[in-house]
Amino acid sequence: MIIRPLITGILSLLPGSQIAHYLRAKKTINYADARYCYCVWLRHLAAAQESGLLSTFPQTIAELGPGSSLGAGLAGLISGVQRYYGLDIVRYCSDLRNLEIFDALVNLFQARTPIPDENEFSHIKPFLKLYDFPGYILSDERLKKTLDLERISQLRKELIALNQGHPPQTRQIHYFAPWNDTDITELSTVDMIYSQAVLEHAEPLGAIYKNLRKWLKPGGFMSHQIDFRCHGTAADWNGHWGYSDFMWKLIKGRKPYLINREPLSAHIALQKEAGFKIITVKKDMSESKLTAAQLAGRFRHLSEDDLTVSGALIQSVKPENCG
Repeated sequence: MIIRPLITGILSLLPGSQIAHYLRAKKTINYADARYCYCVWLRHLAAAQESGLLSTFPQTIAELGPGSSLGAGLAGLISGVQRYYGLDIVRYCSDLRNLEIFDALVNLFQARTPIPDENEFSHIKPFLKLYDFPGYILSDERLKKTLDLERISQLRKELIALNQGHPPQTRQIHYFAPWNDTDITELSTVDMIYSQAVLEHAEPLGAIYKNLRKWLKPGGFMSHQIDFRCHGTAADWNGHWGYSDFMWKLIKGRKPYLINREPLSAHIALQKEAGFKIITVKKDMSESKLTAAQLAGRFRHLSEDDLTVSGALIQSVKPENCG
């Protein structure tokens, strides 16, 4: 195992320790610039189209864990979304950075910039078959309306108002940190919920999926890219499944979050239990070096599929007849 995660976890348990605060402060996404945010939004949008989920363009979207900027949600608004909810555990986003990213995003859409591919963002999934600007979704006619100067100016004013802490009563941009219940938005009003490498950190996972179902409209969908790797807690990418619960408790310490260690099969089962219909599971495969004997007791049930899926895009729908 790697010693450093264990040491930082134990230190965070000491009275007066600043380790948890330090780790919380370090949680800023290195890729939180305009091209990254543009990439994330358009990859989820293009993947949804490929899976047949865009019968109508989403009007209300929610993002779990936007991180150090609201950029992916701002990209959604610029492309025609009418309302965006950014939902985080801890407030990370930079007000000034949001404005800079918003302005840069407008330029990217105006230029019909191709979606950044794996050569630029090699660790960002999902990968796509084509990275051309998705004019088949965002037509010139649509962009003429969404990029209207008055509309862009209004969005920018709302972003400034949000940054100043006194947004107008009627607004398109919402940000909640922390969020922990369904009261942050009206029930059954959201068309699309997405996340990028977030749900591997979320706990309690079952309750979260049930909340997401309550927010979604019947027929609404989710698009989650999930990273099942160890996030630096072990020498091998899936070595975190070799730790006992006691060892993991020491590694986690009082850190505000780490990873929940749930494999692909658990996410699929919990989504189904919450009432979702799974549409697409796009897997990223990696070789496992763990033997069955090296797995901790609670992970002995993991299938060969679980042990070799290092990431996945899971797209699912709330059925039309689901309340």
